[in-house]
Amino acid sequence: MPPTLISKFADLFIQSENKKVALVCDMRGAAFFEDLFESLQELDQKGVDYEILFLVADDSILIRRYKETRRRHPLGDMSLPEAIQKEREGLSEIRGKAHKEIDTSYLKPWELKAKIVELYEPEQRDKNMLIRIVSFGFKYGLPPHADLVFDVRFLPNPHYVEHLAPLSGDDDQVKDYLWRWSETREYFTKLRDLLDFSIPFYVKEGKATLVIAIGCTGGKHRSVVIADEIGKTLGSRFNIAVEHRDIYKS
Repeated sequence: MPPTLISKFADLFIQSENKKVALVCDMRGAAFFEDLFESLQELDQKGVDYEILFLVADDSILIRRYKETRRRHPLGDMSLPEAIQKEREGLSEIRGKAHKEIDTSYLKPWELKAKIVELYEPEQRDKNMLIRIVSFGFKYGLPPHADLVFDVRFLPNPHYVEHLAPLSGDDDQVKDYLWRWSETREYFTKLRDLLDFSIPFYVKEGKATLVIAIGCTGGKHRSVVIADEIGKTLGSRFNIAVEHRDIYKS
């Protein structure tokens, strides 16, 4: 964002329900520092609480990044090392005013994201990734974007119990029937332990969405019960959405 717009954006932000926002500025704007420091003074006058996070990297890393992306440095017609040096000199004043600094030289994108989350919202670290739990029926095909697929067709099937067949996994009678079996309880415990172990690694990797698919034959009974219970188990610690894709199909 051009520095001249920061104060105007702050006016809109103050009127919204959002509590936090991040803006990115670089040296491509004309009169960068004069505009930036003027905008920061206006934020101070308006009582806006802000922090400056400054990102740095080694010269060799910056040169490699520019070559890999085939982008020109924004400071104009000079050699890349000269442009980087000029940029460092120009940014030295704002760097001195920064509240926090991160060296990105050897960080992967997901590692940088994790560091920023740790700095500003550590309590939300595990809730930034959305976990979609999808129950489905194998006879209707796999969910196209599933990352993990679990097959529960080996569990006792309510479809073959006359009074349960017309019902779905949302019904208490179906739930009671399934949890009555020791294999259901034991399987759920093992599945829960596996997810407890593996999900933090997906979070650490910086994955935005993890799709966990739970499948039975028709997607109406067993997969629905297990998906709902997984959602309840993980819901207090992660950002969870449960979807029953085939529950109303015949």
